[in-house]
Amino acid sequence: MTSALTLPNGGQLESSPWPEAPSGFPPLPFGLDHLLALRLPGLVATRRHIHSHPELSGEEFETAALIARELSLAGLNPRLLPKGNGVICDIDGRPDGPVIALRADIDALPLTDVKDVPYRSTKDGVCHACGHDVHTTVMLGVGMLLAQLADLGELDGRVRLIFQPAEEILPCGSLEVIEAGGLDDVVQIFALHCDPNQPVGRIGLRVGPITAAADNVTVRLTGPGGHTARPHLTVDLVDALGRLVTEVPALVSRRVPANSGLLLVFGHAAAGTRYNVIPSEASASGTLRVMDRDTWEQAPKIVAQVVRDVIAPTGATVDLEYLRGRPPVTNDAKAIQVLTAATAAALGPEGVAETPQSMGGEDFSWYLEYVPGALARLGVGRSGPNVDLHRASFDVDERAIPVGIRVMVQTALRALAAAR
Repeated sequence: MTSALTLPNGGQLESSPWPEAPSGFPPLPFGLDHLLALRLPGLVATRRHIHSHPELSGEEFETAALIARELSLAGLNPRLLPKGNGVICDIDGRPDGPVIALRADIDALPLTDVKDVPYRSTKDGVCHACGHDVHTTVMLGVGMLLAQLADLGELDGRVRLIFQPAEEILPCGSLEVIEAGGLDDVVQIFALHCDPNQPVGRIGLRVGPITAAADNVTVRLTGPGGHTARPHLTVDLVDALGRLVTEVPALVSRRVPANSGLLLVFGHAAAGTRYNVIPSEASASGTLRVMDRDTWEQAPKIVAQVVRDVIAPTGATVDLEYLRGRPPVTNDAKAIQVLTAATAAALGPEGVAETPQSMGGEDFSWYLEYVPGALARLGVGRSGPNVDLHRASFDVDERAIPVGIRVMVQTALRALAAAR
C-alpha cells in the first residue's frame, strides 16, 4: 500500500492532517482493528489521489489500474472488465461456501472542483462530487482486511469486490458488470453510498425502495424559422419551448397518483442565436424521477402523450427521445437484516439509523433485478453547513472511510454466515 504521503504514481501529496478512526467502536474479529489502523493513512492517501485525478464515466482506466495494483499488492488476483475501466476481484475463502458481492462505483462527474484543499481535482471540469472516491477507498480497505482473513482460513466463502465504472451515465455501468459475469454465483450483493446528511458513525438503512427510478428525457423541436417581426408566418419555437419546460412537468404529474412521487425537471434548454431571428431548432433535456415502480413502467407513454398535446397547438414538429435509466433501488428485507446486524456489530447500536427514500437514482438497482441485496447510506457529514452531492464544493469527513470499512467487513462476514 502507498505510504501516507506518497501517491500511487510516485508523486507527493501536500501534507494535511490525516483522520484517525473514530474510537469506542466494538472490536473487529481476529485483530483486524490493528491492520485497519496500519492501513488507514495509506488508504486516505489513495482516496486523495483518486480525488485529485478523477475520471469521467466510461474513462476510468487509470483508476481501474490503480485499484488492480493495490489489490495485487494485498495478494489478490483482480481482473479488469473487458473495456479496462473497471475491476472484479474475488477473495477466496472456503470453496464450499456462498458468494457475496460488494460493489463500489468509481467514476466522477463533469464539474469543476472549487474546493481549496491539497487534493483538489487536477483535471479541469472533472470532479468527484458524489463520493465515489470514498466508495472505492472503502472497498480497497475491505479487500485488504478480508484477504487477511482468507489467509487465516477464517473466510466462510467467497467475497467478490466489484469496482464499477459509469454509474453516472446511461447506459449504466452495472449492466456492463453483469454482462461480464459479475453476478455469476452471487447470492447477495451490498453497497454503500455517501450521505452528507448523516454524521460520521451512522449508517442509513431502509427496507424497500431507497432511491427513485431515473430516466433521461430529450425533446427536440423544429420549424421553418423566420423573423421575430412576423411570428404568424412561421412557428415560434421559443414560445413552444417555453410551454414545453413549464407546462409538461406539471401536466405529467397530474396523470399519475400523487404518492408515486413523479418529478420531471428540465436541466437544459436551448433555442436560437439572434434576438431578431425565430430559430428553426430548439431543445430541452432533463430527468424523470419516480418513486413507484408501476408508475415508472408507464412513464414513457405518459410523457410522450403530454409532450405532443402541449406542443400540437404551436405547430412545431416534435422528436422525443426517452432513455430508460434505472429502476428504484429496492432493498431486500433479509439483506437489510444483515446490514443492520453488521452495523451494530461494527459501530454499536447507535450506528443504525433510519433513512428516507431519495429522489436520486442509482444503477445498483440493476444488480437487484438479478440477486437480492441492499444499499446503505454512509454518513460523511462534515462540521458546519453540509454541501449536497453533485455540487462542485462537495467533500466528506474522511473519518467515514474506516467506518465504511468496518461496516462492510462485518456485512461480508455476516452475509456469508447467513447464506451457508
